[in-house]
Amino acid sequence: MVWNPLFRAAVALWMVAASALALDVPKGKVVLTLIGGIADSNAAGKKAEFDMAMLAKLPQHSFKTRTPWHDEVREYTGPRLRDLLAAVKADGKVLKAIALNDYQVEIPAEDAAKFDVIVARLADGKPMAIRDKGPLFIMYPFDTTETLQSPLYYSRAAWQLKAIEIQ
Repeated sequence: MVWNPLFRAAVALWMVAASALALDVPKGKVVLTLIGGIADSNAAGKKAEFDMAMLAKLPQHSFKTRTPWHDEVREYTGPRLRDLLAAVKADGKVLKAIALNDYQVEIPAEDAAKFDVIVARLADGKPMAIRDKGPLFIMYPFDTTETLQSPLYYSRAAWQLKAIEIQ
């Protein structure tokens, strides 16, 4: 079978584009794992693993907000939760955030669309140590609306985040 050179070029271009869209494999220490309802994975067991460099490659967003855990306003930076979910083609209604100490909280997936929630990897421009609620912290922009200034949303701000299960 002889392939048309134009067809071969189109297939080659499609393969390059598909590989560019594929989820990278972490080169550094895995700091976040997404499991459950995801279409794109990069690890055995249909998991998406991220190191800090991969999270930093996603579009970064910052905001300043007060929290119940700190006396002063702090600036948090990281990818939006909705961008992280899009990167793995997540499909689910509930996000179960799991912390290093196995604390778990369920977050409605609609929060990621409704609010500019980020997976903070920096606080005041610096990486967060585990003792300072890091290395990752699901952070809501609490100061943007009174709705977010409630125990319900404070409980969804999971610190020392290690995994998200999409259900």
